[in-house]
Amino acid sequence: MTHPFLDLPPLTAARFAAIEDQVAGLLETRQDVLITQGEALLPLEGAIRSAAGPGTVALNVITGPYGQTFGNWLRDSGATVHDLAVPFHAAVTAEQIREAFAEHPEIDFVSLVHAEAATGNTNPVAEIGEVVREHGALFYLDAVASVGAEPVLPDAWGVDLCVIGAQKAMGGPAGVSAISVSERAWARMAANPHAPRRSYLSLLDWKERWIDAGRAVLPHAPAQLEMLALEACLERIEADGAETVMARHRAAARATRAGATALRGGLEPYVHDARDAAPVATTLRVPEQVVAAELVAEALRADPGLPLAAGGGALAKEMVRVNHYGPDATLDAVRRSLTALGAALAGQGLAVDPEGALRAAGEAWH
Repeated sequence: MTHPFLDLPPLTAARFAAIEDQVAGLLETRQDVLITQGEALLPLEGAIRSAAGPGTVALNVITGPYGQTFGNWLRDSGATVHDLAVPFHAAVTAEQIREAFAEHPEIDFVSLVHAEAATGNTNPVAEIGEVVREHGALFYLDAVASVGAEPVLPDAWGVDLCVIGAQKAMGGPAGVSAISVSERAWARMAANPHAPRRSYLSLLDWKERWIDAGRAVLPHAPAQLEMLALEACLERIEADGAETVMARHRAAARATRAGATALRGGLEPYVHDARDAAPVATTLRVPEQVVAAELVAEALRADPGLPLAAGGGALAKEMVRVNHYGPDATLDAVRRSLTALGAALAGQGLAVDPEGALRAAGEAWH
């Protein structure tokens, strides 16, 4: 008895390499691209521990929870870390990065999250990249949430280490991820005596056993189903056109923001300036008398398939997140989310305008 998932022929090295080439095409990069066999935390941590060490002086930008995590990894690696924390309702600016270099000219490593799905903001990477290049620092970027929702261009932006995952805007699997690595980044890793070796976190091991060996023999058995799912999602993006996919996410963000404002009931965009709002997900602040986690729970009871979540940690009291990414980057998903949130707010005695919200969302989408 055969099974379509369990009885597949082995994934060849050539096909694995071809999927890496598709990722490189999506990123428009000529850098080396590695598909790592695990969720994106694997290359995110591996890249920091490979490129940073006791001699590193890092500028770590915090615009959400992942920036805090990167600072912890950098300190664990022995780096001297200067945190640049920005309120979660805003984005960091290139001028703030420039000021940090002026205060600490010895900075040689910059870590940044492109879009924070957890807080709903997105950072101007192209402008920041210009500043980082001026000072010759290595540029590390978490583009897991942004890829597929907005452009991610490591070469054009001067990004040396760019990590992506397929599980959000790309609408793909969570079990594999990818990283593009510049020649400068490989050289920094090779010169770092503290870089992981003979380890699942080691990017240098992959380089030596896979890239330098001509990508002819896989170093170990690949995560076959996840690799095939990644290939399928890349093919779907290619068929639709990357700009079309990104346009859907931009429209979903506009519609959610406009609809939430028109809904009233005290709901308002968490990210103050629309220019700072990420197209991958929209975060909303609830009125003071409402607990966001309870509001989301009530909305999900009405429609369990909605792309709604409360903020993490302390944000669970004040933030609702509408995850309009991947297959949920649709007007229907936005309208259903607004309808359920309106009903949940009305259930707590707040005056809402659901018809106005749906009308505003439709107008903003188009």
